[in-house]
Amino acid sequence: MPTIPAVRAQKSLGLVSGSPEYPAVPGFESPDVAARTYVYSADGRLYAYALPTVYAPHTPIVILQSLTPIPSRVRIFQAESAQLLQELALPNIIELDFSPRGTYLSTWERHAKLEDGAQHKNLRVFSVSTGDELISFTQKAQEGWQIQYTISESHAIRLVSSEVQVFRPAEWSKGIVDKLKVEGATSVALSPGLNPSVAVFVAEKKGAPASIRVYGLLTLAGAPTCQKTFFKADRAQIKWNTLGTQVLLLTQTEVDNSNKSYYGETGLYLLSAAGNFDCRVTLDKEGPIHDFAWSPNSKEFGVVYGYMPAKTMLFDQRVRSLHDFGPGPHNFISFNPHGRLILIAGFGNLAGKLSLYDRRTLTKVTSLEAPNTSLCEWSPDGRYIMTATLSPRLRVDNGIKIWHCSGRLVHVQLTEELYQASWRPASVDSVPAFPPQMPPAPTPSGAVLAYEAAQTKKSSAAGTIGGSTPGGGGSAGEKKVGAYRPPGARGLATPAIFKREDEGGLPTPSGSHSNPGSGANTPTRYRGGTPVPGAPGYGANGREGQRRHVPGAPPSSNNGNGNGNGGQQHQQNGEGKKKRKVKKDAGAGAGNEDEDPPVNSRKAGKKNANSNLNANSNAGAPSGSGGGGGSGNATPVVGDPAVAASASSSASPFPIVEDASAPGVQDGLDAVAKKVRNLNKKLKAIDELKEKQKRGERLEATQLRKIEGEAEIKKELAGLQG
Repeated sequence: MPTIPAVRAQKSLGLVSGSPEYPAVPGFESPDVAARTYVYSADGRLYAYALPTVYAPHTPIVILQSLTPIPSRVRIFQAESAQLLQELALPNIIELDFSPRGTYLSTWERHAKLEDGAQHKNLRVFSVSTGDELISFTQKAQEGWQIQYTISESHAIRLVSSEVQVFRPAEWSKGIVDKLKVEGATSVALSPGLNPSVAVFVAEKKGAPASIRVYGLLTLAGAPTCQKTFFKADRAQIKWNTLGTQVLLLTQTEVDNSNKSYYGETGLYLLSAAGNFDCRVTLDKEGPIHDFAWSPNSKEFGVVYGYMPAKTMLFDQRVRSLHDFGPGPHNFISFNPHGRLILIAGFGNLAGKLSLYDRRTLTKVTSLEAPNTSLCEWSPDGRYIMTATLSPRLRVDNGIKIWHCSGRLVHVQLTEELYQASWRPASVDSVPAFPPQMPPAPTPSGAVLAYEAAQTKKSSAAGTIGGSTPGGGGSAGEKKVGAYRPPGARGLATPAIFKREDEGGLPTPSGSHSNPGSGANTPTRYRGGTPVPGAPGYGANGREGQRRHVPGAPPSSNNGNGNGNGGQQHQQNGEGKKKRKVKKDAGAGAGNEDEDPPVNSRKAGKKNANSNLNANSNAGAPSGSGGGGGSGNATPVVGDPAVAASASSSASPFPIVEDASAPGVQDGLDAVAKKVRNLNKKLKAIDELKEKQKRGERLEATQLRKIEGEAEIKKELAGLQG
């Protein structure tokens, strides 16, 4: 059976054949209106979709009276040949579901109040072969609306309030044949396998603990075969293994009482249907449980858990750890249908990096990147992975990508506003067994070549604007794109100090209790000599008492001449008088250099600042010895040696740091030394890019051009040093 994906978009619905070119399935006609949903049967034999009610005009001029309603309908097809089997005229169908063998089709529509006051039977079951309605129910909630069947379709169950109702599909007309009353039951799961069991979850309520109970389907009246109680469980997710012998239960609370997570606390429990084993899965890293999955062999399972970077662990059926895949930005795990390959990935708000591992050797096979992925599924033959970007989560770049298990992209199909995508199901027995060695990848389709060419063209256009230099450094018009980098790291490869530990960054310092990536390795922020507002030293004796330095201006003279004092007196008088007297007082202050500051100055700190500046302007006078009650603790100006020397006895808590950008600091280097220093910086950046390339990370076009220009930079450097 070929691997066939199906897609549903706003304006189209289609079935796609397999490699190498993935054409549309011959004979399948896409409906002329947008479908609401589609579904395959579990064996992949049948395919059905639901169409909404539409209004079509029957006159050339479209007016309200001329619109003819075309009722909504459900169509059932033979998936292999796309032959239409049944067409059911059903209104407002939202959900569809086949029984395991495709004998019955269940439909669900939104619940509504009928005019006659009767109950609205919005959940219906139809016979696929005849199209007849067999039974109907009232099901208000869309969540958990499906009827659960055994694999042989001998029994079917559904949860109504706190009651588990059992039916015999061959005798729907007889109604309920058995039932189980469990007070407070919120979810139920029927196991696969030949001896089916029923797992019932009861949420925590009013101080009473939550619980899970496992019953034999044929012995519901008896005691549960296994049960466990626990706290911190408002809702749960139940997953049975393939054989139906064990069940995993993921519990979650609405609120995290420890205030460490927005999404509540999580817990994982393992129970055996026979009742001979149950325990809590103990995890060695703090944080939420992101995902868990059973292996198809039913003997082991994988868990992704912990704060980012999350940890991925493989356990056996007795919760003994088998392998640690290490930390990484992951929140998804999946086994291929044969259990040979393990896929670990990070989707949602993560970057979309996928890693494939061989279960036999527990080594990484390959890794690939699929950003903005909303859906990820293995093909039934276990050789391909489908990733899809769906609406409404993301309305741009919608489409599907099909990857070979070797990491090669083999098909791309971009579709505007894609809502649904899936593989055509098939049993493991009907597909070829997975080979001992990794199978070779097929030739990519023509769509992949066109897609890669478009991406290369887009990357080149976005990477360089205005040309670049031969050395790869780029010209003044070059615009670099990518993730945000702090100013100190721009133009270079990402320093190890800014990376997470799992990406090659510095390890967490010994003795530190902080999590990796928590910022424990972040360098201390530079603080200049000027305190920020609100910090000690800012205010009357701090910021306002220091001399202003304009970058690029020559150093001010401290010889106590009249011009400097008169200018300061001018500023003092200008702030001490009212608006109408500003010009007058300013002129007087400039003309009389020995005039004292006005008595009615608005701020006493101005006097202290003026006294300090007068004291600094007198030759040989110590700091703070001037009159006016100056305190002498003005914050020294960064990079000003005269002011820094005069404030040697300052009580300011901020260190005196010379600003490298101040005039005179770099004047000691000639042009040749500056050129050599810049070339060495470029070579260091190229070395970091090479290390990044060796680790298998993808580089941008501008970064590759920098590496190509290494020889020219070395040649130029040798000429300068020789």
